[in-house]
Amino acid sequence: MILPIYAYGQPVLKKVAAPIGPDYPGLQDLIANMWETMYHAHGVGLAAPQIGLSIRLFVVDTTGYEKSKKEEEPQDAGIKKVFINAQILSEEGPMWSFEEGCLSIPYIRGEVERPPIVRIRYQDENFQEFEETYTGVNARVIQHEYDHIQGVLFVERLKPLKKRMIQRKLEDIRCGRIQAEYKMRFAAVR
Repeated sequence: MILPIYAYGQPVLKKVAAPIGPDYPGLQDLIANMWETMYHAHGVGLAAPQIGLSIRLFVVDTTGYEKSKKEEEPQDAGIKKVFINAQILSEEGPMWSFEEGCLSIPYIRGEVERPPIVRIRYQDENFQEFEETYTGVNARVIQHEYDHIQGVLFVERLKPLKKRMIQRKLEDIRCGRIQAEYKMRFAAVR
């Protein structure tokens, strides 16, 4: 089932999400719905707060990510994974600037600096625990989705001038004065 994506301004997007256990009701259906919602909106990641649930769950699929022809570095193999109760253990390397967007903040993109290497501990959909290191685009998407379960949005990581330049657009999103290509739930009704 395709779920509405919560837009910028929704309080759930600013909360630190709570851990969940294997007894979380309807978890497998929820994960299936998150995949369907993400693919419908043409995303590469989706966190539970983006569908209104303040829980430590996100999904990532970078397998379809196409390397820009301008990039000269080899592209890491894509990943398709469920991350539950994730904790970033370390972030390393020189800051790397890359344009990000977010399904909760349609039509706004901006350069965000992040370290290119992330080490993360998480559980999969069967609650098996993993500790893994990711690099490049995989690391970036994980860091972006992890920010969601920490109550942080990518626009908060933009440079001050860019933040000022997008204030009106953010207010339009918050108030529902936009037309997205997928179902959204806005903080303020038009």
